[in-house]
Amino acid sequence: MPSSIRRAATATALTAAVLVPLAPSVASAHGAVFNPVSRVAACYAEGPETPKSQVCKDLVADSGTQPLYDWNEVNIANADGRHRLLIPDGRLCSANREKYRALDWARTDWPATAVAAGSFDFKVRATAAHAGTMTVYITKQGFDPTQPLKWSDLDATPVATYPTTRTATDGHYTFTGTLPARTGRHIVYKVWQRSDSPEAFYSCSDVTFGGTTAASAPTESEIAAGAERSTVSHAGHGGDERPPALASAPAASPDSPLPLALAGAGALTAFAAGGLLLSRRRNASPAQARTKAQA
Repeated sequence: MPSSIRRAATATALTAAVLVPLAPSVASAHGAVFNPVSRVAACYAEGPETPKSQVCKDLVADSGTQPLYDWNEVNIANADGRHRLLIPDGRLCSANREKYRALDWARTDWPATAVAAGSFDFKVRATAAHAGTMTVYITKQGFDPTQPLKWSDLDATPVATYPTTRTATDGHYTFTGTLPARTGRHIVYKVWQRSDSPEAFYSCSDVTFGGTTAASAPTESEIAAGAERSTVSHAGHGGDERPPALASAPAASPDSPLPLALAGAGALTAFAAGGLLLSRRRNASPAQARTKAQA
């Protein structure tokens, strides 16, 4: 092999090695909390085209119907456990994603699930299962639902921790937790961190202690009916071929590595591969060129 080709191949290999850590991980786990039903799932259940509650109508007016059709994707591709670093106060429900910004609205008319202190059966609809850990928190007593949700609003002790596996019975993860004594309206916050990928999923579910409301989760027929309108692919990161648009810069780290980690590594890899091919063509001997032309 001519030295020029060896040099080009070595340079391309080194470039690819640098790019691999920057490429976004393949998303293989998606879902939403169905009990207590999450905000995005509750609005999807009402019907993206004809929502019933005022808050869901306002969500569609603000952000369109796509966030609802993509109910099973509220994620950060390269979270890697850095949830508090990448998600600033007031952006917990959207995971700081511009697409889901309406989920952060501090309102008291979100569809809510009536709960009581004690044992509670959580249910998560997983459209793709994967190994990881679901950690579920609840807001502290005295939480004000008219104020944006902050990390400090969450009780430090999880109400449930559940190790997920690569299989989910009938497409659901079900597990039991314990809700503490509370009064009034609160938020149940779930973080699902994958163990085989830095990707993580997030959700907010509104609950009322001592209430009688019963928010509805999507039925399987409703899920099937809207599937063709979804941009969520289990071979990628949904409709986000580019890095997810953030609603604001992460408050704790303005130079967060998230944008770099999700940069267009695919395009750079293709450029490097193209450079190797061009180098090979330029350095082919006349005899090799004639042989290819006669083939």
